[in-house]
Amino acid sequence: MSRIVVGLSGGVDSAVTAWLLKQQGHEVVGVFMKNWEADDLEDDCPIAQDFRDVQAIADVLGIEVELVNFSREYQERVFAYFLAEYQAGRTPNPDVLCNAEIKFKAFLDHAISLGAEHLATGHYARLDGETPNRRLLKAVDGNKDQSYFLYRLNQTQIARALFPLGGLPKPHVRELARQAGLPVAEKKDSTGICFIGERPFREFLQRYLPTQPGDMVTPEGRVMGRHQGLMYHTLGQRKGLGIGGVKDDEKGGEPWFAAGKNLETNELIVVQGHDHPLLLSSTLRADQFSWIGPPPLAGRRYGAKTRYRQQDAACVMEAVAGDELVLRFAQPQWAVTPGQSVVLYDGDVCLGGGVIVAAGDG
Repeated sequence: MSRIVVGLSGGVDSAVTAWLLKQQGHEVVGVFMKNWEADDLEDDCPIAQDFRDVQAIADVLGIEVELVNFSREYQERVFAYFLAEYQAGRTPNPDVLCNAEIKFKAFLDHAISLGAEHLATGHYARLDGETPNRRLLKAVDGNKDQSYFLYRLNQTQIARALFPLGGLPKPHVRELARQAGLPVAEKKDSTGICFIGERPFREFLQRYLPTQPGDMVTPEGRVMGRHQGLMYHTLGQRKGLGIGGVKDDEKGGEPWFAAGKNLETNELIVVQGHDHPLLLSSTLRADQFSWIGPPPLAGRRYGAKTRYRQQDAACVMEAVAGDELVLRFAQPQWAVTPGQSVVLYDGDVCLGGGVIVAAGDG
């Protein structure tokens, strides 16, 4: 049997991951990553509570648990990028970078230093094949599949990775936690920023990026209201615009959406109606692409996600020119957002992806 380090977060998924591996006879070592320093002196801080939960899980399972601090790595490799992207008017996805730079780089290196053969996490994804042709697959539970967040892993990283929950539906994972007597069996899933936790997003961002008020305008230039900073808004956003009661004579009472950002004039472009043409894109350009195996071929059809929890959208890889790739969709896609990741699939196989630079209707 193997010595396996399990990344314990204090949630039900990582707890069941550790329990399953222990049931299989492996030597399991639990490690809790602390990657954020702010607020950690508060007794009710999420990090403090999560570590108490990890200790309770380790007691039930009879395994060792260690706390490691990767706050410096997180600040340098993830959070600095996160802030720079927001300041540039884009909407980054820190979870993707967390997985590539922290969980499966800094943390993986630490696991290997502990003599572990593998690093296991509670991600919902599957792996098959042998290095150098190992493949990342979608999870069996389509509602929980997290391959989107793992697309930047390389062959060296996935050779050491284990995802024991990839073949299980989430309700079954909860039931296993109850049967095993795990103290977090009913704990709510976390939905916050990677390692930072659940907190009011705008208030959190204001600690690091000062407000930059400007106008919210229609494509025709009609001023509809004010915003406090372009970085606080993302394309497709409906809530939080503060113009829900304003009506356009032609559109009646249809809701307003953020549809674009003019960085030069500090204006947020707003439109009325979910299917406004400015919210629909037939093409996109992406850079910073990363492929798990052989790169996709120009002219071939694939499925693509431009955000987590969307159905695969049929597309064609039109070209890879220099540092950018171009995708064309069979049907226009809604609110394709610069800074977010586009991830390509061939059926259940996650091929990799890149960061969206721009979208268009061409």
